Amino acid sequence: MSTTHDLVSIIKKELKAAQMTYADLAMALGMAESSVKRMLAKGDMSLSRVDEICRALKIDFAELSRRVADSQPLLKEMTAEQERAVVADKKLLLVAICVLSQWTMEQITATYRLTEAECVKYLAQLDRIGIIELRPLNRYRLKLAKTFRWRPHGPVMNYFRERALLDYFAGGFDGPGEGVMLVHGSISRALAPVFLERLQRVAQDFAQQHQTDQKLAAQAREGYTLVLAMRSWEFEAFSMLRR
Repeated sequence: MSTTHDLVSIIKKELKAAQMTYADLAMALGMAESSVKRMLAKGDMSLSRVDEICRALKIDFAELSRRVADSQPLLKEMTAEQERAVVADKKLLLVAICVLSQWTMEQITATYRLTEAECVKYLAQLDRIGIIELRPLNRYRLKLAKTFRWRPHGPVMNYFRERALLDYFAGGFDGPGEGVMLVHGSISRALAPVFLERLQRVAQDFAQQHQTDQKLAAQAREGYTLVLAMRSWEFEAFSMLRR
């Protein structure tokens, strides 16, 4: 959530970008330079004062607010409460997955049996949950980091384990760009984290390519789901045969 400290930080950045000193801002506001420094140090200013600062910087309040929002750290993981809210409604989960792929509202309603009103309702819910920042004309900013992942034992992963895992692996993995590999081996415990790091890099590369290819036409892209996993594990049927 944005704070006064975030607002002051953005104002300072805008002053620097505009090559304005505190003295310049003080003159524009009709204040003493010491008063401006004190105001920014304490973050104690009224909305009317913020408006005056915007005029001095030649930037409107909406744009300043957007820059404050854009400066917020992106989520790498949601809370369990946020995830429970997402899986509580199947249609909300669908829209959440769509926004993770950065679909527009028009793409969502054209692909799935959701009315525009329903889609707006679910986008507003995702805004309240904290996944997106809903903007005018039903556009949004995703508030999740590129390294975002669902909680390993959280509500969303549990939902997919129970309802989607078998469906996913029931596929033949024999289509263009598809494949599945199961490799078993015993390696040094010290090297296991190295292999996991490589898998994480593959996941990040996939996420980055997804971002890059958003500029392509929809018909030039295909939806893929990449599953990467590594754990110390033995098939239960084998474990039962152990001495």
